[in-house]
Amino acid sequence: MSTPPHEQLRPLALLLLPRALEGFILRDQAQDLLRAQAVVAVDPPRIPYGALLRLPHAVGASLAGRTAKRLLKVLHRNGDRAKVVVIFHPVQVLLANAILQREPDCELWYGRWDRYEHAYDAGPARRERLAELHDAAAHLSSLTFVASNELKRLEEEAGREAELVPLAADDFPAPDPSGHVIAVSLGHLGWRTDWTLLRQVGERLGSRLTLLLIGAWHDDEMKGDEDYAWCRKHPGFVWLGARSDEEAARLILCADVGIVPFKVEPFNDAGLPYRILKYARLGRRTVSLDLAGVKTWSNAVTTTRGSEGFADALLEQAGRRTAPDLELREWALEQTAHDQNAPLWERLRALGIT
Repeated sequence: MSTPPHEQLRPLALLLLPRALEGFILRDQAQDLLRAQAVVAVDPPRIPYGALLRLPHAVGASLAGRTAKRLLKVLHRNGDRAKVVVIFHPVQVLLANAILQREPDCELWYGRWDRYEHAYDAGPARRERLAELHDAAAHLSSLTFVASNELKRLEEEAGREAELVPLAADDFPAPDPSGHVIAVSLGHLGWRTDWTLLRQVGERLGSRLTLLLIGAWHDDEMKGDEDYAWCRKHPGFVWLGARSDEEAARLILCADVGIVPFKVEPFNDAGLPYRILKYARLGRRTVSLDLAGVKTWSNAVTTTRGSEGFADALLEQAGRRTAPDLELREWALEQTAHDQNAPLWERLRALGIT
């Protein structure tokens, strides 16, 4: 099958991606451009762009030329031609230039979102090479677009024009911060935890809840538990693992309210969870199911009888991270080991042990 005359080929804009789209820092803007049928993404070649940087210039240019030849052959066979080539890093200029040399009327667009020639992982010689490639790309470019005013100023200082095209973050989650509550759980995450409760609360509050889970989790204890599996995958539940006390305290400061997510059963019912006092020392109340033991510190705990009440109790504490309960904190700081041990000290003194 013969290739149609060049003027009859469909003009395309080729986005030469420096890495696969899902890992590309400018993914949102690339995806926006790719909504146009005549804009296509070209994945990185088999020989990475960075490898070309480490090769002698002539060798790198030769490899780029072969890659360009193969790419254009496929395009022409499909009835397409390159009208625009877009690059996002100066190491791509070798391939871009090879395409320009082989494709009539094609122009280069150069996206600059960083000062690549000052990369931390590049030594003096490589930085010098990157600076050369940047200058080459900027001089070949018909449209240079930059991410910041400072990058624009630098291009203009070098006597070149540049369009300001700041970054976008379309795909980055943006839960509504109004009415949002951040809860924290400190401690064991396994048998004792009521995963059904947490799943129901997570489903009820949806994007209005972030739950920070501080502590080791135990997959081996929860094999086959569908609610646990759901909680492990839910994006609103942030699994932070075991942390030092110093780290845990600061994470609690990021939350509005603490929780005791224990099942209502005999093993849990009578105990007094340590975490209640730890939350209170930072001015945070605790929400718990209706366990008898937690009522020892009833001034610091809100108890509920189901997931609906639990969710509502969490929402009542929304915003507390910027307005901690200082009276609760003062009370908690007074619960020292010496004061709590008062009955024991009294008995020791009665026995003449001091």
